[in-house]
Amino acid sequence: MRKSFPSAAAAALSLAALGMLAGPASAADVEVGVRPYFLIDQVRNPELKARLEACAGKTQERKLFSIAHRGAPLQFPEHTVQSYKAAWRMGVGIQECDVTFTKDKKLVCRHAQNDLHTTTNILGSDLAKKCTKGFVPAEGDKPASAECRTSDITLAEFKTLTGKMDAANTKATTVEAYMKGTANWRTDLYAAAGGDLMTHAEYIALVKAQGLKFTPELKSPSVTMPYDGWTQEHYAQAMIDEYKAAGVPASDVFAQSFNLADILYWIKAEPDFGKQAVFLDERDETVKGFDSNDAATFKPSMKELKAMGVNYIAPSLPLLVTVENGKIVPSAYAKEAKAAGLNIITWSLERSGPLQKGGGYYYKTINKIVDNDGYIYELLDVLSKDIGIVGIFSDWPATVTYYANCMNLK
Repeated sequence: MRKSFPSAAAAALSLAALGMLAGPASAADVEVGVRPYFLIDQVRNPELKARLEACAGKTQERKLFSIAHRGAPLQFPEHTVQSYKAAWRMGVGIQECDVTFTKDKKLVCRHAQNDLHTTTNILGSDLAKKCTKGFVPAEGDKPASAECRTSDITLAEFKTLTGKMDAANTKATTVEAYMKGTANWRTDLYAAAGGDLMTHAEYIALVKAQGLKFTPELKSPSVTMPYDGWTQEHYAQAMIDEYKAAGVPASDVFAQSFNLADILYWIKAEPDFGKQAVFLDERDETVKGFDSNDAATFKPSMKELKAMGVNYIAPSLPLLVTVENGKIVPSAYAKEAKAAGLNIITWSLERSGPLQKGGGYYYKTINKIVDNDGYIYELLDVLSKDIGIVGIFSDWPATVTYYANCMNLK
């Protein structure tokens, strides 16, 4: 399988030629900008607010606690060189690549195999004719639609595309309008020229040059597996093989999957990688009756997951917290995971937009008390101090980097 992919050395040379490489950062390279201060101004907890304000002007250092979610997609096109470089400047310790594959089974960074129509310019290119489903304009109550997969095109074709902010205008009657759906709380300011898409090997070369750690997520394919003779295990192994080919130590890689079978495969076939593989948990969305405050609904249980060899679990933010007496407190899920000895990572901060109306999905277990953006830090403080998470994904990593520095986290 390894021979099917560009070598890490070739990827590094390619990146260097394009001026995309950046050396390992010193503290002086880390910038958090104005957003942390904007959020601190809205924090209502007086003790937390005072602690955060006291850190103003503190030299910011790189933190493993701060994990880039697809780079910095609050304002940059996700999974692009520009997004990863922005996250690097904001002090992340770990960069993420969501891994999927092209028609010729080459690994690339995209959040889903079937998201090219919302994350790239494919619909405005000649490759649109190769999409699984071409653009269909809105008509009456029927929304506009399209579906373009990485598996619809080859790697060479993929590399001709540019990234855009992940969005679509489902009321559109033209392709041009469909591609201009960016939420008003995001921006196209840094997307106008398009972002540079990356192969998984190029991501490895870039992040290695940045001196950071890696958290690749093996995405569930949209195509039926096996695909052209490639099984799910072949796919899972191919991802790990690219780190081995690049000389990246397993200790620098936190492989992720929502598919528990992938995690168990790595534990068995690649134990050095498997021991810090991250089980992404979305059972609140996929298992009927699942309740983050009722341990009896956790099947498998946290102890059973630990016994399988799982050491890291990563639920979404709302699974870890609830409200008691008007305050954010740990959920039964959080308590059970900690009691079982699981390391907890969570996702994703700064993905909800303004919180004046409760924050939507990522705040669903506490939205009855959430009414301003200061709750980003109030939630983060509970996650860190009361639950003891070891890291958190963010769409704007500077927010987390500031907190991690202020609280002297790793």
